[in-house]
Amino acid sequence: MENRKKVAFYTLGCKLNFSETSTIARNFSDEGFDRVDFEEVADIYVINTCSVTENADKQFKQIVKKALKNNEKAFIAAVGCYAQLKPEELVAVDGVDLVLGATEKFKITDYIHDLSKNDMGEVHSCEIEEADFYVGSYSIGDRTRAFLKVQDGCDYKCTYCTIPLARGISRSDTMENVMKNAAEISAQGIKEIVLTGVNVGDYGKGEFGNKKHEHTFFDLVQALDNVPGIERLRISSIEPNLLKNETIDFVSKSKCFVPHFHIPLQSGSNTILKKMKRRYLRELYAERVTKIREVMPSACIGVDVIVGFPGETDELFLETYNFLNELDISYLHVFTYSERDNTEAVEMEGIVPTNVRAKRSKMLRGLSVKKRRAFYESQLNTKRTVLFESENKEGYIHGFTENYVKVKTPWNPELVNTLHDIKLTKIDEDGIVRFDFINEPVFN
Repeated sequence: MENRKKVAFYTLGCKLNFSETSTIARNFSDEGFDRVDFEEVADIYVINTCSVTENADKQFKQIVKKALKNNEKAFIAAVGCYAQLKPEELVAVDGVDLVLGATEKFKITDYIHDLSKNDMGEVHSCEIEEADFYVGSYSIGDRTRAFLKVQDGCDYKCTYCTIPLARGISRSDTMENVMKNAAEISAQGIKEIVLTGVNVGDYGKGEFGNKKHEHTFFDLVQALDNVPGIERLRISSIEPNLLKNETIDFVSKSKCFVPHFHIPLQSGSNTILKKMKRRYLRELYAERVTKIREVMPSACIGVDVIVGFPGETDELFLETYNFLNELDISYLHVFTYSERDNTEAVEMEGIVPTNVRAKRSKMLRGLSVKKRRAFYESQLNTKRTVLFESENKEGYIHGFTENYVKVKTPWNPELVNTLHDIKLTKIDEDGIVRFDFINEPVFN
């Protein structure tokens, strides 16, 4: 009997990358490969790369070394955003055999005919203008929630961002295919779907290969709210200018959509927002937060923010800090600006020294801790529903409430992927919330 080849995957970056890795993994399974953990011996290692931050670029070499340590004869393939932007850099890394760009990554099994190592790796990448078709994806099987890709690419021209260069124009899955994928996820017993994409609020553009919107993001939200078997739907991240009041109102009354929004801000200074070519000013952002709080007082609101952008003086940074400090939000994701080739920002004057960037990042991370603590404290003694995750972390099982409060209780494998009504009671020393079951779980 023929030995089946083994494949392992490593994903850098965003939820969208995780959903695409899962789709690529299913393609390998269809071709007769067995998927194993990245720490195990495999015949082929596939690394899905990211180019949003400098650190993701640097990590690549370390991951290749780790794979070759597991099996020095393994075939190493790189796909994803960094593979599209700088394929020659990746293929020059010792041990890399294949680099596939934006249009080729979903056809990787077509390129895997011979797994023997070569002196020089192969590159197959396109001009990014050719990335004008859509490939649907979702992640499944490795966690209690699924990431469902509904949109790809971006038509925005933010001056710091390489995503349009790595992923191409904005385009969407068809409503029919999104619903089909959601039904497949539901059939696997998964309780929560997270909608993901590069710019999910732009959903509908390019749905049938043209630029006009056949459907809108609001249409998508309304349709998904009726998928049988799905308990929770979560919007991963949405631009403030595309998060409309009608969507906020609908989520507040929805059967499945949870009161959790992650809304990129990037800067609380209008001067910097204009230099970034963002499509809103801070006043609109504040309006969105106020609207959410009006209809969902207990909603969790997360914020992306970049520090150290060219031209960010101490005064402009303090505008951001003070704006966020006064805003009724729940946590921050803080990114330190890093120069990216082929962006407008890299040519701008007013470079912020790296030590100043680090100091500002530390200040905002401290603010995030304060904001999350205040949000968690506001939720104590309230009744919530928790969905438990599948990992045993030092004798505890963790989960998230519908409004994204992280909770923990002693490990019990029968709790995995189950929903329970709870009352939040206290915050542990590690910042995670303890609780009481409203009804003690009964297991068969």
